[in-house]
Amino acid sequence: MWFKNLAVYRFTEPFTTSVDEFEEKLQEKRFRPCGSHDESSLGWTAPLGKGAEQLVHAANGFFMVALKKEEKVVPAAVVNEMLQEKIDDIEEREARKLARKERTRIKDELIFELLPKAFAFSRKTYAYIDPKGGWIVVDAAAAKKAEDLLSTLRQCLGSLPVVPLNTAENPVAIMTDWLMNQTSPGDISIEDECELRSQSDEGAIVRCKRHDLTLPEIKNHLDNDKQVIKLALNWADRLSFLLDEHLAVKRLKFLDLIQDQVADIDAGTDVERFDADFSIMTMELANFLPRLVELFGGENQT
Repeated sequence: MWFKNLAVYRFTEPFTTSVDEFEEKLQEKRFRPCGSHDESSLGWTAPLGKGAEQLVHAANGFFMVALKKEEKVVPAAVVNEMLQEKIDDIEEREARKLARKERTRIKDELIFELLPKAFAFSRKTYAYIDPKGGWIVVDAAAAKKAEDLLSTLRQCLGSLPVVPLNTAENPVAIMTDWLMNQTSPGDISIEDECELRSQSDEGAIVRCKRHDLTLPEIKNHLDNDKQVIKLALNWADRLSFLLDEHLAVKRLKFLDLIQDQVADIDAGTDVERFDADFSIMTMELANFLPRLVELFGGENQT
């Protein structure tokens, strides 16, 4: 349940929907498995997992939701082989070449026939809403996964007035300065990974992992037109993460100070453990997100 990535969005209007109303609206798009001829299915599922019914898990004023997507897999190699056999058979029988439109129709018919026999796989994307702080945070490494969840949420709620996190100062310029001068703020320490990109048209990329970023070679890259677009950071020995140029947080880890809090809680059931983890995680991020914004000059009010 612990988020590994943070795609952060800011509400532009207060989120005032009650838990009951929120639950009712999500029920309209509850997840249903794929039908025999469906290629995919998308809907809300209980964050607590199997046996749970509630689509909104509320704790300490935070709301967690989970979007489930199921897709059927029809291997392209199988489709192409069967398609070619059908095309060869028709062309030989009718002594003519099939047009592209006919080939496309045959392929669509073939996939339709294969779908009921196809394997299905599913994945979940989690998010939580912090009404008091005005945040919605999606556990997604890819922007598209986050946007899919927001789009589905918007369909259910009618509107979702959120914008991506945007700061007054450019994250690339700030992170480049930190690395160039080794002068990050007191509660931020630079770790052992970065990605640098040239400002030239070619946009050359240099990636360093498990590397001493204080070495002269790193400064040489920065002196020669490159800027930091990803940087591994540690916040107050509580969180470690990789921050990118869009302020997306990747590979988030909750460090020993947080894990010690978790270990101290006596949770008797899975639900109690989920609640404890969720509460600790959201409260920690409620402290971290304002600090993240502050590091880059506050929010861009324009």
